[in-house]
Amino acid sequence: MSESESEQDTNEATGEQAAKRTEQMQVCQRCGREQGLVGKYDIWLCRQCFREISRDMGFKKYS
Repeated sequence: MSESESEQDTNEATGEQAAKRTEQMQVCQRCGREQGLVGKYDIWLCRQCFREISRDMGFKKYS
């Protein structure tokens, strides 16, 4: 295998990783917004919706 073929394989692999990242893009489960998502713990709410319902979900605000 030549250097150009190995470079091409590397570029294809990074392209596949980029495609996987875009496939994982989520939207807010409440309002459908795509920006400002809280994805930690697979919550998938935008920050505005999370702020509105976080107390109902059991989160507590510490100063």
